[in-house]
Amino acid sequence: MKPLALVTIFGVAAIGWLNAQTPNHNTTHYEAEIQALLDAMTLEEKIGQLTQISNHFDITGPPPDEGENKIRYDLLSKGLLGAMLNITGTENTRAIQEMHLKANRHGIPLLFGLDALHGYETLFPVPIAEASSWDLEAISTSARITARESAAAGVHWTFAPMVDVSRDARWGRIMEGAGEDPYLNAQVAVAKVKGFQGDDLSANTTIAACAKHFAGYGFAEAGRDYNTVDMSRQTLHNVVLPPFKACVDAGVATFMGGYHELNGVPVTTHAYLLQEVLREDWGFEGFVVSDYNSVKEVASHGQAADLSGSAALSLQAGSDMDMGSLTYHYHLQELVASGQLDESVIDQAVARILRVKFELGLFDDPYRYCDAEREKRWLSAPEHQEAARSVARQSIVLLKNEQELLPLSRQNRIALIGPLIKDKDNPLGSWRARGIDSSAVSIWEGLQSAWPDARWSYAKGCGITTGARSFRDRLTIDYDTSGFAEARRVAAEADLVVLALGEDCFMSAEARSRVHLDLPGVQQQLLEAVYEVNPNIVLVLMNGRPLDLSWMDERIPAIVETWFLGSQSGHAIADVLTGAYNPSGKLPVCFPRSVGQLPLYYSQKNTGRPGDENHPHIFWSGYIDERTDALYPFGYGLSYTEFTISDLKLNTSTLTPGEALTVSLTLTNTGDRAGHEVVQLYTRDHTGSSTRPVRELKRFQKVFLEPGQHRKITFELTEADLAFYTANGVWEAEPGRFSVFAGNSSKADLEAEFELAAPR
Repeated sequence: MKPLALVTIFGVAAIGWLNAQTPNHNTTHYEAEIQALLDAMTLEEKIGQLTQISNHFDITGPPPDEGENKIRYDLLSKGLLGAMLNITGTENTRAIQEMHLKANRHGIPLLFGLDALHGYETLFPVPIAEASSWDLEAISTSARITARESAAAGVHWTFAPMVDVSRDARWGRIMEGAGEDPYLNAQVAVAKVKGFQGDDLSANTTIAACAKHFAGYGFAEAGRDYNTVDMSRQTLHNVVLPPFKACVDAGVATFMGGYHELNGVPVTTHAYLLQEVLREDWGFEGFVVSDYNSVKEVASHGQAADLSGSAALSLQAGSDMDMGSLTYHYHLQELVASGQLDESVIDQAVARILRVKFELGLFDDPYRYCDAEREKRWLSAPEHQEAARSVARQSIVLLKNEQELLPLSRQNRIALIGPLIKDKDNPLGSWRARGIDSSAVSIWEGLQSAWPDARWSYAKGCGITTGARSFRDRLTIDYDTSGFAEARRVAAEADLVVLALGEDCFMSAEARSRVHLDLPGVQQQLLEAVYEVNPNIVLVLMNGRPLDLSWMDERIPAIVETWFLGSQSGHAIADVLTGAYNPSGKLPVCFPRSVGQLPLYYSQKNTGRPGDENHPHIFWSGYIDERTDALYPFGYGLSYTEFTISDLKLNTSTLTPGEALTVSLTLTNTGDRAGHEVVQLYTRDHTGSSTRPVRELKRFQKVFLEPGQHRKITFELTEADLAFYTANGVWEAEPGRFSVFAGNSSKADLEAEFELAAPR
């Protein structure tokens, strides 16, 4: 069968298949239909809707005969499940849906969920890399293609976006989010939700999104995954919650809790978060799923005495679906029977889950996502791969470029050295959904394709880890230095060295916290050995978190942060190194000078003793052995051209509530190459009922200019942009003096002032 044209694929109407036991519906009748189903369901059937299991058995093999796998299989075969995760492919999802519906008396379809964070089979840059693009359209495109491929493979629901603000590079899951800033996180989150869900959740090219991990997970003490989180209400509301609120406003279908506790309460049972904030204040109508096994872990936290107590506390707080642990299955019936839990609480949770299934169109056609032709057409489609390359090169951040080493010169003898030069697996990143192992374009392949006639040489030098397939082996460090001699020889014979170093991709993920932020294994020794014989080094980094690059910053002339860029990694890196694409990425998170600075972020408080590092006294908020600022600040990133930002002007010196402040400036490309610049606007509220950060990102715009071209850029700010969670416990803007800063990083130095007037 020939591939169908794009317009045909996007124009396919719903098949209109209707399970004989399910009544017709339209969007205005969901609530009536939900109530009819609740009236007809038994308590056991309702609890089934609150239960999600993973694929722990062979669906095509014989039924398990013992243990929890038998229980999972029995729930599926009896039609007593609400959702499954990690089931993919049209053949598998259709088989399981048929098995479930054959037994479900009411024709209630299953939801199939998957952690498709940065792609399904076509993999885009990991989320922290995508955020480095500061290109919301590109990020939305990435999510839209992820949804298209996932939906084509039978998946209804992705456990993304992760919108945890994080300021501690030790935390491995910093890789999964958009970094340290609540405003940037919120903008990226909205782009992803809209990309995943589109304008019509019932379309068979869209999937339900899930905002996670609600809330505060990125503030785990000591950067240790699953650890305790303790913070003020001001930090919670001003820093952590805004990206989640943005997801609600964007219409996100579901939320997920986390593994941590917040201020003494596991978030799985956190009624303040789930009821008061999420449902009452924000009006969220979707459902909340626990993180995997976290309902069961409430007892481990020490809040509940047993698993029955864990189930009761979790459901009553607002965790509607139990992912993985079977705790609701085991205990909810007995809790209702004993009078400890009112069945109406179960009904509310079931109604929320059914509503999402209706919105996905699964009651119209539970097999709407099971189309083998569409699956064949869309997985790793050429246009998807091209989009992945485009997003990947926008995600690369040029950290340093001295001696004009970049872009490379085709006339030079170039040595390609390092364990990541020919690596085709690590560039895929962690949480790779159904990406095919070792399918990425390597740096070697990308450069060979770009300049096949260039004078390349190669040496691996060393490994990072043992490289075995299991997660544990992927964390086993390789200390072999036997390749150093060959690397030095190759480097000495070259005019310039491209040295590719970094982490194994599975070092940045869940349960991958690190106390050292250096290059793992013997890579630093390799770098120093090569530097001794040829200091003309372009250091290409692959990593999922900020690293301590202090040694490199002092010595290495060119440093390129590529993160893990996905399927088209090598081509994207080659595009930047050869100058086919002018790098435009900006950091979404600070890079520290030392791990001892963590947590580190640009929007710090002034403190009562802000001090001066050049002042002789020591009684200020600093260190005696290190500077306080970042090595590379939030919002930072270089280009192959030069930009100037000038003529910062405000249309008024007094912002009156109900009106807008217009901020204008001129951006000029003063270099000799076309390129993009990200113009960033920050504000400072000088006084507040609770203290305010020294500056906060409020707007940004990515602008393309030809050499010599200039453009007037305008931003508008209103009273709402200056509001925060005050000492009064409400969101409000307080009158007073404000500064506005414009520039190309959080170090923006163009400044103007205005007053916010009191309401009339």
